[in-house]
Amino acid sequence: MTEPLDVAKLQRRLAEFAAARDWQPYHTPKNLVAALSVEASELVEIFQWMTPEESARVMDDAETAGRVTDEVADVLAYLLQLCEVLGIDPLVALDAKIDRNERRFPAP
Repeated sequence: MTEPLDVAKLQRRLAEFAAARDWQPYHTPKNLVAALSVEASELVEIFQWMTPEESARVMDDAETAGRVTDEVADVLAYLLQLCEVLGIDPLVALDAKIDRNERRFPAP
């Protein structure tokens, strides 16, 4: 049985992957943000000319679903690496942001 995944474990795997390839010098905040933007743009490109209805069914096509899944993984990988480099706990940051949004945009 495999161990459950968590953010810290994935961040360690990403760090180990980069270290094994001597990529750490390139993993500066500036470079990671740029890479994150590129990967997010690649995700946008998949949806670019779809109608709203087509985008809602994007995971119905195996090939397109695979592309979407890969790009989501790339975006998350760079975001997690950026958080690691900057010392941000992404779950704490998200929880705090939801709290701020709940105060800023109260439910009617």
